[in-house]
Amino acid sequence: MGFAENLRDELDYQGLIVKELAAKTGINIHTLNHYLSGKKSMPPADTAVKIAAALNVSVEYLVNGNMRGRQDDMAKFLKFRDVLDDLLALPEAILKPIKSMIKAAAQQEKKRASPS
Repeated sequence: MGFAENLRDELDYQGLIVKELAAKTGINIHTLNHYLSGKKSMPPADTAVKIAAALNVSVEYLVNGNMRGRQDDMAKFLKFRDVLDDLLALPEAILKPIKSMIKAAAQQEKKRASPS
């Protein structure tokens, strides 16, 4: 996957929209949309650094999807590797409702934990 796909995945993972990323980075929404659409394949280094810093990932992670760019997620992955292995063994028909339940619980927890 390339920069656009990794950036989109990270925004989705963090539940952010482009407008929020623009506010965090000071980068124009139109420019970010170009990176996300693939019209501009890779931003200049200083822009990539701003984006990575705002998302708390490495530039390497955004460029090539290398998990070393997400040290916190790698530690979580290793902690739950056995659970993930079990989930990967399940057919999609069983996995789909499990994913929905986990997503709903996580969203509820994020709402509960966020300062109002």
